[in-house]
Amino acid sequence: MTHHVLGSAHPGLRRALVAVLSCLLFASCGYNEVIERDEDVKAAWGEVENQYQRRSDLIPNLVNVVKGSAKFESDTLTKVVEARASVGQMKIDSSVVDDPEKLKKFEAAQGQLSGALSRLMVVTENYPDLKASAQFRDLQAQLEGTENRITVARKRFVESVAAYNKSVLVFPSSIGAGMRGKKERASFSARPGSDRPPEVQF
Repeated sequence: MTHHVLGSAHPGLRRALVAVLSCLLFASCGYNEVIERDEDVKAAWGEVENQYQRRSDLIPNLVNVVKGSAKFESDTLTKVVEARASVGQMKIDSSVVDDPEKLKKFEAAQGQLSGALSRLMVVTENYPDLKASAQFRDLQAQLEGTENRITVARKRFVESVAAYNKSVLVFPSSIGAGMRGKKERASFSARPGSDRPPEVQF
């Protein structure tokens, strides 16, 4: 019936009808929805990058302040510096969200840095003079705030990937995803206590 109507219609009207039907088809199959979800993922990833970079930028000052404390464990500082260098060597951009292996390496490197920073903070408990330093306390507060923002950014990224993957996998939006060439994406693995901001012990 549709074919008959289109066939007998004026060429201009026929093109208009095809355009309308195409729009209806694309809307019903999630053609545009998957792109909206894709943009949400990219925006969420951008915030993840920003917050991890913010943390990385704080580390040199933190290391310098701690280094000024007499007899501070050099091995602890070395591990922090090395972990930060490992993160810095990685080429990180928006392509990471489409490469499960890159995402896994990124998460592993950031996890190593988180562990090194946690050990550093535990060790500072043995240095009352260091803890009393106004500069050190300021860096502690900034680091704690950044860790909280990292947790929030990770949570939003995980949620945006879940919504995107649903569009890719679930009918009828999966049709639009296929037309767009969009595939399922990997996400961060859940960390213990990832449902709440971390407690940074200072």
